[in-house]
Amino acid sequence: MNQDYITFTIKEKKNIALIAHDNEKPKLIQWCKDHYDILKNHSLYGTGTTSRMIADQAGLYIRGYNSGPLGGDQQIGAKIVEGVIDFIVFFSDPLTAQPHDPDVKALMRIAQVYDIPMAINKATADFLITSLYMEKEYEHQVINFQKNIQDRANTL
Repeated sequence: MNQDYITFTIKEKKNIALIAHDNEKPKLIQWCKDHYDILKNHSLYGTGTTSRMIADQAGLYIRGYNSGPLGGDQQIGAKIVEGVIDFIVFFSDPLTAQPHDPDVKALMRIAQVYDIPMAINKATADFLITSLYMEKEYEHQVINFQKNIQDRANTL
């Protein structure tokens, strides 16, 4: 067994973060309505206004964090590191400058580091939500951070 990696398991019941930039919120809300029967079986998390709008308009229970520009993206990233969030749907707006773009990039980076599925548009979200893995556990390999830190400390 390679000690450089450890196995993480995404359980059958997923912890899904739902995020959308302002111009994309209506698309995400409609997507949530379209996939209500799947999403209602999972734990949902979201940022600020997006989570409120999903709860009000799609009728889904969702735990809300701060708005993205006020640290919500960073809160979701921290939940990935803590092992809480294991799936992200983020309808981003590629045509509008975002004041919190560094936070968005940091969230994307941490999702990559922890090998978290992340959809950034409707097509990818549709593929992920209808995947066979939505109904079962999924094991994936993630860097063994403790070993990595120890190895780095030993070489400095």
